[in-house]
Amino acid sequence: MRRYLFVLIACMTCLSVMAATSYTVVLDAGHGGKDPGAVGKISQEKDLNLSLALKVGALLKEQYPDVKVVYTRSTDVFIPLQERADIANKANADLFISIHTNSAESKTPSGVETFILGTDKMEKNLDVAMRENAVMKLEADYKTTYQGFDPNSIDSYIMFELMQNSYMDQSLQFATQVQNRLTGHLNREDRGVRQAAFWVLLKTACPSILFEMGFISNPDEERFLNKESSLREMAQALVDAFGAYTHKQAVKKEALSVEPAEEEPDIPVMVSEQPVKGPRYAVQVCASKTPLKASDPKLKGHKCGCFQAGEWYKYYTAEDSDRKKVEAAQKKLKKDFPDCWIITLNR
Repeated sequence: MRRYLFVLIACMTCLSVMAATSYTVVLDAGHGGKDPGAVGKISQEKDLNLSLALKVGALLKEQYPDVKVVYTRSTDVFIPLQERADIANKANADLFISIHTNSAESKTPSGVETFILGTDKMEKNLDVAMRENAVMKLEADYKTTYQGFDPNSIDSYIMFELMQNSYMDQSLQFATQVQNRLTGHLNREDRGVRQAAFWVLLKTACPSILFEMGFISNPDEERFLNKESSLREMAQALVDAFGAYTHKQAVKKEALSVEPAEEEPDIPVMVSEQPVKGPRYAVQVCASKTPLKASDPKLKGHKCGCFQAGEWYKYYTAEDSDRKKVEAAQKKLKKDFPDCWIITLNR
């Protein structure tokens, strides 16, 4: 019997994951210009959003100098929703953070919440999505730009249920880190991680969140949000969440490569001699809480790589630096794995 030769590929550190020009964070200060967003007694949402976004960006540049920071706006200007997503996509963003301030008819609600794209409990979060999407109506001929989407029509939101988001897993991981830092470290009221149908999240081709920093409609919370010290603390919490998230992403790159053998290894993985610079893509086909053998029916005969994320073993194939090739492979793989999606590796 031949012995298996296991080669441990060193786990990338956070800094190697965020190599120069290879990791880009897009900060989106919601609203702006002719769109004030929610309005409180002493402030407007657009100003709070911009102030926090600029602080987060400054801290990211200071603490992670190899990360590229891109703003959808850095001044008080109106940026259409679709253009915000376009900015992120043109920058090849690795992470998109849309910053907002919440509001409610009652003065009682308070706390922070973080949204990812999704339709789970859509009716419960529909009012938030409608409010944030309504900005598109300030644009000329918005129905053409947004393909007939009406932010005030419940029927329009059915389209979100038909669209799969390839980055839900990563978005959820980052959103969870954000909530943990804001509530666990700063003792803010926790309104949780939620799903909602936000156009700007739908159209960004990367992990993305929409963060609501608090309620401008609550007088006590509005005063809190207007303190420089509060904004600095929240900015640092977001940066800390970013650090924790990217560290977990780096750990995921740890892999085992196996020399072909007569008997099957417990975890089938693809061989990589050394870390590859720049983004690489692959198609994730399945996940399991226990390691799978190469002959496991779940893999359907495909040669797969594997990485561990928490308690899950995640299996992927068709790895390549050319995303178009991976997209072509995904179309073929959908015959065996209808719910497969594209992931990013080796950053």
